[in-house]
Amino acid sequence: METLLAPETSTGAPCCEPAGGLALNAIEAQATARILKALSDPNRLRLLSIVKSGEGGEACVCDLTEPLDLGQPTVSHHLKILVDAGLLNREKRGTWSYYSLVPGALEAASQSILAL
Repeated sequence: METLLAPETSTGAPCCEPAGGLALNAIEAQATARILKALSDPNRLRLLSIVKSGEGGEACVCDLTEPLDLGQPTVSHHLKILVDAGLLNREKRGTWSYYSLVPGALEAASQSILAL
């Protein structure tokens, strides 16, 4: 006859040492996810690249539809997501909107990925 061993009772001590790094809290995770979602679309990456390489580091919305071969409503949708994620600034000048990178936004996004 085989004898089964009873599981040891817990002494309240942790099973292992806690990890040394700090984990993301829920708010940080949501903010990082919003940025990563914004960056996960190829058209949005192209928009960021076009804006960054534009004269003075900015681009008019009128110059963004043709390079992507997308309609104006689609480009506006992508730009809104990038603005909402904190990656682009929007400045209205007359009837046109001009977009520029938020200073340090790409670096901060990079750091948030490296900190995982």
